[in-house]
Amino acid sequence: MKTGQTLFISAGDVSGDIHAANLVRALKELDPSVHIIAIGGEQLKTCADQFVADLASQGITGFVEPLKKLPLFARLLKQVRTILQTQKPTAFIAVDFYGLNYRFLKIAKEQNVPAYYYVTPQVWASRQYRAQRLAALTKKMYVIYPFEPAFHQARGGNAVFLGNPLLDHMPLPQPKNFAIADPQNHAWKLGLLPGSRATEINRLAPVFYQTFKEICKKFPHTQGYIFLLPSAREADFVKLFGEVPPANFHFVKETDYKLRAQMDFLLACSGTATLENALLGVPMLVAYKMFYPTYLVARAVIKVPYISLVNLLANKPLVKELIQNDANVQACTQEVQTLFAHPEKLAAMRAELLTLRASLGTPGVAKRAAADILGDL
Repeated sequence: MKTGQTLFISAGDVSGDIHAANLVRALKELDPSVHIIAIGGEQLKTCADQFVADLASQGITGFVEPLKKLPLFARLLKQVRTILQTQKPTAFIAVDFYGLNYRFLKIAKEQNVPAYYYVTPQVWASRQYRAQRLAALTKKMYVIYPFEPAFHQARGGNAVFLGNPLLDHMPLPQPKNFAIADPQNHAWKLGLLPGSRATEINRLAPVFYQTFKEICKKFPHTQGYIFLLPSAREADFVKLFGEVPPANFHFVKETDYKLRAQMDFLLACSGTATLENALLGVPMLVAYKMFYPTYLVARAVIKVPYISLVNLLANKPLVKELIQNDANVQACTQEVQTLFAHPEKLAAMRAELLTLRASLGTPGVAKRAAADILGDL
């Protein structure tokens, strides 16, 4: 298939950048002649023909914090308008990240450029009126949870579920034995996932690290692992911790999930990582701390009972959620100690997490979406 088409793709955060890059690679595999213009991050930069700006590294989140980035937004809006007017791409593809992508979609509509949404934002969780907006601006939406098509179709959107794209790069879960005779002297592997944005990391990394130290007092053979982005600097985390970590604490930079899959338990920031953990079958607790004014707004607009994707999909509190002031060292420590002392509870949580994987489809999502977009065009 060769079309010589130009596609403009936009992703605004780290996870969206990964999904967008996988989609671009699938598009190029099906149509080597396709020309890709991209706004995104490091992943898109490696596979796009024309890279406009790094938006993913900005770590933009919340309701209040984006106000600080208004000059950047104004510049990007101007660039996108110019590109759509002068290069006239065949289609515009938004990936996750509602904020700026919504503005880009409006410009695409004005310029009569058909638009698609790959990994549609979770508008069913808050501000559901956004679903009607997306329906009016997109030709098709590729959603990532099986319950989403009905939600969007009821609001006028052309939404299809081809599977969850995390399955394209997540390894299969490995066998795990939680039949542990002496939990107190077991060499537990405790993983820390404090998030990908600087604000998340600054708030959660110290809490998770101190939790690890508390766990070691009762379970002295525990090994700690903090999972970092490839671009992260260990020195920044040492500064956050206020000390050089002990020998049983390890900094990890990996892209294949192999070490994370070996963890017995994970302290995780709410977000995509929680679903990754579920697909790996690794038990966890989920924590989130945000700028207080942002929290007040979020509490008012969020329409779902849980903050973690895992609990939303399970439709019950499968994993512990700790929000704002509850996300403290004492609460995290209590949860981990309880589960380490009763390994059968870890085994039960793992079994339930793995049942979620089957509900999310099969690998090959990016290729199916790429074929559908090219066929549509």
